[in-house]
Amino acid sequence: MKNYSKIVSGTMTWGDWGKNLNVKEMTKLIENCFEIGINCFDHADIYGGYTTEFSFGKSFKESQISREKAKFITKCGIQYICEKSNYKVKHYEYSKKHIIDSTEKSLKNLKTDYIDLLLLHRPSPLLNPDDIAEVIEKFKKEGKVISFGVSNFNSNQVDLLSTKNLIEWNQIECSLTEPKYMFDGLLDYSIKNKIKIMAWSPLGSYFKLKNKANYRIKKTLQPLMEKYQASESQILLAWITKHPSKITPIVGSTSIERLKSSVNSFKIEMSTEDWFSLLEARNGFKIP
Repeated sequence: MKNYSKIVSGTMTWGDWGKNLNVKEMTKLIENCFEIGINCFDHADIYGGYTTEFSFGKSFKESQISREKAKFITKCGIQYICEKSNYKVKHYEYSKKHIIDSTEKSLKNLKTDYIDLLLLHRPSPLLNPDDIAEVIEKFKKEGKVISFGVSNFNSNQVDLLSTKNLIEWNQIECSLTEPKYMFDGLLDYSIKNKIKIMAWSPLGSYFKLKNKANYRIKKTLQPLMEKYQASESQILLAWITKHPSKITPIVGSTSIERLKSSVNSFKIEMSTEDWFSLLEARNGFKIP
């Protein structure tokens, strides 16, 4: 995909699920993102209990930034229990009607004529590839969806959906503390089939949990920080972006300094030995 920034700004905590930014604050954050080279914003219909897309859309309009310069990602499928929904059970819905209704609502909330990338948020055992293909073909013909992909799908699930659909992106959880997709064949499959990868929670649990694995990682990171003249976060991002699948990290911070630091992590050229030293620290044993 052309013109996507190397870092994606995740909006999940911009609104009611986090910082509760007002329109002025959100507009400023959007403008600051563009100033440091981030032009891509990751959404989902459910963020903020179905409120964040609307707030972002209003704020983006206030920014006066040309829509053509930005990339909007959104996701649908999760039926979330909150004040704005009547659901009694959290579930996934991928009927043609729901995908159409959800996407049309996202277009309205984001105040845009098109979504750059529409993703199915979570895999469902009831998902019908024929229904998905029909809806995506409709949206693409209408110019309302430019590209299509999935989120949190494994290689078998992507393969099933690919029989009827062009899958261009898969958004997955991937980090040094959660590297399973590097070893279960998903990233190999993605390279083979030219499916691009975005990683949510790219710093993993490193700053969230105090455990033996994170202690080992911290100890290993110390000399690397000096070697690369970089922060812990930058080295953790450099670790996942070294993978040949060319992972695009989604950074959820609302701090422009942290976002700028994330952008600068791409300046790090991590050696293969350092990469494996961090993997060894995470695992607690040498590779076979």
